[in-house]
Amino acid sequence: MTEAYIIDAVRTPRGIGKPGKGALSHLHPQHLAATVLAAIRDRNNLDTATVDDIIWSTSTQKGKQGGDLGRMAALSAGYDTKASGTTLDRFCGGGISSVNFAAATVMSGMEDCVIAGGTEMMSYTATLAAEEANAGIKPLGMGSGHAALDAIHPQSHQGVCADAIAAREGISREAVDALALESQKRAAAAIAEGRFDRSVVPVLNPDGSVALDREEFPRPETTAEGLAGLKASFGALKDFDLGGGVTFAKQIQRVYPGLEWEGIHHAGNSSGVVDGAAAILLTSKDYADRHGLKPRARVVAYANVGDDPTLMLNAPVPAAKKVLEKAGLTKNDIDVWEINEAFAVVAEKFIRDLDLDREKVNINGGAMALGHPIGATGSILIGTALDELERSGGRYGLVTMCAAGGMAPAIIIERI
Repeated sequence: MTEAYIIDAVRTPRGIGKPGKGALSHLHPQHLAATVLAAIRDRNNLDTATVDDIIWSTSTQKGKQGGDLGRMAALSAGYDTKASGTTLDRFCGGGISSVNFAAATVMSGMEDCVIAGGTEMMSYTATLAAEEANAGIKPLGMGSGHAALDAIHPQSHQGVCADAIAAREGISREAVDALALESQKRAAAAIAEGRFDRSVVPVLNPDGSVALDREEFPRPETTAEGLAGLKASFGALKDFDLGGGVTFAKQIQRVYPGLEWEGIHHAGNSSGVVDGAAAILLTSKDYADRHGLKPRARVVAYANVGDDPTLMLNAPVPAAKKVLEKAGLTKNDIDVWEINEAFAVVAEKFIRDLDLDREKVNINGGAMALGHPIGATGSILIGTALDELERSGGRYGLVTMCAAGGMAPAIIIERI
């Protein structure tokens, strides 16, 4: 089987994802995607006529984010028309899946040069009606219009699920707040030491001025006292009447009878709402040799797992176990772990369930401090893991994340 090499990884800084307030919010999503595609071309002197495909991830493919962003952004970036492109959706996990799919086409021997990545402008998706952003289906589980499916696998609100998981696992408000504070501290240290500098490229306005060249979301001034004073965001939501007496809590309790919980997640210990994009260049060994490209890593293994959609956020642990088995590795072989901080409980449960060394997990902070641009995050994390392996001299990195519908993709890379 052909090796799939990672040649380079680039990303934008993450801008605050609020309409009219974030530094990137006035731009078109295609512009962000074109920015990273242009950067990965220019940094590697890439002949884009030799790019076999561009596999892109965008979760909400509506309006400005519709219309095959992978292909259209490549054209916008000035790529040769021979460079094909497609766009996928695995909710939050799409940024890993785009890389996995790209690696698969190279490893199969069918393609030699593929770019993977993703884009999400949450400042834009926030302007869409709930039904428009969810394929025309009300995101209310039993009220979704799919009664037969809901009767078997009722789904709930992700924030409510996070609170319910914490109660079920015995994870306290103090524990999730402590993890959130550590995320902010680690992100601040990483930024101060320039650990992201190799991957981050500035986003320019159409007139050439700088729109954003630094992370906009982190709050290094965060304190334990400040986090403790924040009101839980989803406590009251669990009992919101969705119609006919149905609530999010009742949906969960249909599958987990007797489970009771209080709200513990809030804006400080949940992932940040941001805009961003990322791109990763993958090639075969033959292509890299012929074009004088120096590989930075290789894809060792990847995996996908589906899990309980009712609590929705618990698939990363089985995904990590599956990809380790495929790679013939153990958790002790992994030097860098990146688990997306969708909510603090996801990362906390992951660390506890696998009994991991916390000093190897989200070493440079995570989405609670830096933000989570849905379809782009997985590709960002792969680049972050690669940068950290090179900085620390580690060998293997494992990246995984929860996705709506109770899924998780995972990937293991090896530094070269």
